[in-house]
Amino acid sequence: MPSKTLKTTTAGAVLALGLLASQPAHAVSNSSNSEAFTFGVIGDIPYGDAEIAKFPARIQDINADQDLEFVTHVGDIKNGSSVCSDEYFANIRTQFDTFEHPLVFTPGDNEWVDCHRTNNGAYNPLERLDKLREVFFNEPGKTLGATMPVKTQEDVGLPENVRFTENRVAFSVLNIQGSNNSLQPWTGLGETTATPEQLAEVEARTDAALEQIRGTFADAERRNDRAVVLMTQADMFDPSLLAAATANPEIMSGFREIVAAIVEETNSFDAPVYLINGDSHVFAENQPLAAGSPWLEIYGQPAADNLQRVTVDGSANATNYVRFSVAGNSAVGGLVLSWEKVPFSS
Repeated sequence: MPSKTLKTTTAGAVLALGLLASQPAHAVSNSSNSEAFTFGVIGDIPYGDAEIAKFPARIQDINADQDLEFVTHVGDIKNGSSVCSDEYFANIRTQFDTFEHPLVFTPGDNEWVDCHRTNNGAYNPLERLDKLREVFFNEPGKTLGATMPVKTQEDVGLPENVRFTENRVAFSVLNIQGSNNSLQPWTGLGETTATPEQLAEVEARTDAALEQIRGTFADAERRNDRAVVLMTQADMFDPSLLAAATANPEIMSGFREIVAAIVEETNSFDAPVYLINGDSHVFAENQPLAAGSPWLEIYGQPAADNLQRVTVDGSANATNYVRFSVAGNSAVGGLVLSWEKVPFSS
């Protein structure tokens, strides 16, 4: 198994670029409760030929972590300047099939939203999304890799949106995209504004995400779950976009309804809420909607102090996976989730 590097923060830490991160330490009680478990998360990998060549070894490193209950890939299986070909999708599916743990995958913008770009092949992004669903979600209700049953939104055409529960922790994995949730124009196809078909897709997908978020919290409340974990590709609080979003909040308009729902549900849920995302490529742990955060004004929302966000490393930084540990039911004095970056072996 690869060596481990523990990542911790202290209460009251402040993020760069003005993001407030008044967060508790990540210590978890040393419980031997057999219902404690771990899961792994990667995203924005593999990027480019060198990383594609390393990807099989990366998967084997994760497979060697035999205690993982499941693994999630939070999207972007290619970089933003390479062709979105059927052959590439098939190759990644072949690699995904070598995972020995259940693998939950949510698509990223690089493999469909941005495929209109000339250097991506000038595809219609909606056609590429259909192809992704054909290649990666051909058995709705089952994970890739080892089989784990999940509840999907196949009935509304989104088999990639899944929910499941492990030891009273509710997981909800959602197709929420970068590029302002796919509202940016398809310039590679000669468009200067969003097309009607593009807007219709965004509306339908956003409505489905809102339904799943609310359903996840409603079920978690009914079951008296200990935490809710949301996972997306999009970094809705990307620090590199903070200045531009402060000047013009409309560049984040595609996330507004989703953030509002997360705030409302988090504030009415009497337990921790975690958001795990990729997209911005730099590991971060913070509370982007804590009191005083500039994102509150950008999204026009009240504070949601109970939301903890973790961004996984990606692109050139994707030299590790993040192992999340979920405390057992009898754990005392710690958070439900803790996490550590586990370096790949090469």
